[in-house]
Amino acid sequence: MRPSTRHRLVQAGWLGAAALALLGVFALYTRPGFLVTLADQIWACF
Repeated sequence: MRPSTRHRLVQAGWLGAAALALLGVFALYTRPGFLVTLADQIWACF
């Protein structure tokens, strides 16, 4: 495997992992219960 091909595959892997993480975060924000719990936890810090 050529180095440029390997570099592109690694880059595509990181891009895919980042996209998957962003989709997971977006899925959590569509749940109202999660948002209430998150707000309560943040508010408890003060």
